Amino acid sequence: MADTEKEIVRGIEWSNWAGTESTLLSRIATPRSEEEVAEEVVRAAHRGLRVKAIGAGHSFTGVAVTDGVQLRLGGLTGVTTIDATRGEATVRAGTPLRVLNAELAQLGLALPNLGDVDRQTISGALGTGTHGTGLRLTGLSAGVRGLRIVLADGSVVDCGPHREPDLFQAARLGLGALGVITEVTLAVVPAFLLHAVERPEPLAGVLEAFDEEVEANDHFEFYWYPHTDRALTKRNNRVGSGATAQPLSRWRAYVDDELLSNRAYELLNRFVTKVPRTTKPVNAVAARALTAREYVDASHRVFISDRDVRFMEAEWAFPRHVLGDVLRELRSWVETHDDLISFPVECRVAAADDVWLSTAYERESCYVAVHRYHRQAEGAYFRAFEAIAMDHGGRPHWGKLHSRGADFFRAALPRFEEFRTVRDRVDPDRRFANPYLDRVLGP
Repeated sequence: MADTEKEIVRGIEWSNWAGTESTLLSRIATPRSEEEVAEEVVRAAHRGLRVKAIGAGHSFTGVAVTDGVQLRLGGLTGVTTIDATRGEATVRAGTPLRVLNAELAQLGLALPNLGDVDRQTISGALGTGTHGTGLRLTGLSAGVRGLRIVLADGSVVDCGPHREPDLFQAARLGLGALGVITEVTLAVVPAFLLHAVERPEPLAGVLEAFDEEVEANDHFEFYWYPHTDRALTKRNNRVGSGATAQPLSRWRAYVDDELLSNRAYELLNRFVTKVPRTTKPVNAVAARALTAREYVDASHRVFISDRDVRFMEAEWAFPRHVLGDVLRELRSWVETHDDLISFPVECRVAAADDVWLSTAYERESCYVAVHRYHRQAEGAYFRAFEAIAMDHGGRPHWGKLHSRGADFFRAALPRFEEFRTVRDRVDPDRRFANPYLDRVLGP
């Protein structure tokens, strides 16, 4: 206990990456083993404090906020075992995705799919339903084969499809509401290359060909620039086993991904925040300045984009076939209101899955995400998008901004009450609760 005692700090302010959530913590602990995690949970219970494990703080909602004990799992990182026959890797819960991707690559392995950010820890990404792009590929939580979790009483449960199956089903995407995950077993595949083709196109043509594109490509997504009729499309496809990598040159990668996408984009957003009337011409120039590029590289290098410009985000999942209607209504709202939007709108697809709280539960889904620069006010933009989403069967991403509550999720997610039943069993005193979970899950 002495080792963890040294990590205690009292009265510390904490805020998430985007600055959308902040809190005053009673204490911080950095356990270095599963046993120390259990000790911290029991200690918190004795003191009447709530507990939340924190990853990278990359969620825009208050899913990881606590006024009690914040557990930082940076001491629980790395791949522990590989079962090549079963295609599984067991990973400590505090492992950042960028570290996991690098370690798997060294072993000749990869995750089947990824989102476009790798700052999150694996447990944080799973706990909020992180997903990537691809009509035949599910989100990360659907690839969980087993996990170990510390419950509110300090006990440690090893669960899977045939061991504590209800807890396993709930904890694959558990919002941190059931306990502290310490280790995860994930499905992995042999490392693979992706052929990436990125180019600007007229939005009307992209929407017209959307179904064809998502069927024809392993991964298809696009970014529409508000106040313009332009979109940036991305098509990523696996290449044969005999292919070799043909990555972007260093200068092109630096210019595109560091200089333009981060440094210059940060300056542009600061400028339009101070002078909002310039937003439309800046977007028009940015959309026209996009140039095509094509390369072949390791999957995680293609999937991931470095994003240093801070922003706020709302994302909703819809039945696949309504994407065109959603985007046309959103575009109409933008064109008829005064809000000036400098960030592009991101559109993706994903396969249906069987994860209880997944936004893609039992339906092929399209995802639409809207953003605002973190120094700007949310304005009416996010509220308007949520109203459109409600009209089209949307389900909000758990880690991104929305205003829905438990009654909504009870109607939107068929297994919602089963999740709540598991929660009642493993955390009856709500040791892992917080205001956000009270709202979305009920007390």
